[in-house]
Amino acid sequence: MAGPVYFAIGDVHGEADKLRRLHVAILDRIAFERRTAKVVHLGDYIDRGPDSRGVIDQIMALEKRFGRDPAVEVVSLMGNHEQMLLEAHSGDADDEENWLTQGGLATLDSYSDEPVTEVSGWRHIIPQEHLAWLARRPLLLHDRARKLVFVHAGIEPATFPGEDEDTYLWTRSDRFFNDDAWPGREELQGLLVVHGHTPKSFEPEIFPRRINIDTGAVFGGPLTAVMLREGEAPQFLRAD
Repeated sequence: MAGPVYFAIGDVHGEADKLRRLHVAILDRIAFERRTAKVVHLGDYIDRGPDSRGVIDQIMALEKRFGRDPAVEVVSLMGNHEQMLLEAHSGDADDEENWLTQGGLATLDSYSDEPVTEVSGWRHIIPQEHLAWLARRPLLLHDRARKLVFVHAGIEPATFPGEDEDTYLWTRSDRFFNDDAWPGREELQGLLVVHGHTPKSFEPEIFPRRINIDTGAVFGGPLTAVMLREGEAPQFLRAD
């Protein structure tokens, strides 16, 4: 029996309307395929874009919709922007400034009826339900049978799967990007890594050992999903 069809979605960054349209396209395709499916969000749901709250509401609603459906599984990974928010919420002034200057103010605006100009007390703006959900996000989805890895930023080819967990959220290392030079380790044989985090253009990057589906949705590009069917070339869906 063929394995599930994967649909992995790149960095959303508050683009709730694009995510809504992409979810509709994916669910239509799942209905057409009539096979089990996994919908994987690769993180960076928040910051910079207009409606971070709406993005999280949508993903949580999708998880709830299919929570008891054996045919469709929804997996939502952690991104570095979620990590920055959580560290700002529990950390010091430096953590707070780091997040706010990386798009956090736009996130706070989406949770407030008025534009946020005074950041003191911002920790009470974001609902505890959303913070708890963000804190539970896994860092990695590894389908060992299919040799697929889904992760926000990437892996460390020299040590995978034993690298520092920050690698999954932050790496932009040439050691990862230059997949034709990965070492000949058994753990990497036949591996395909699907990631986001580093928008290079408004089109996905497709290489033999990695696919980058961060197509700059918050910078005017589309929100992109890759569809992976066992034994077939990747296909792409997008919401402009």
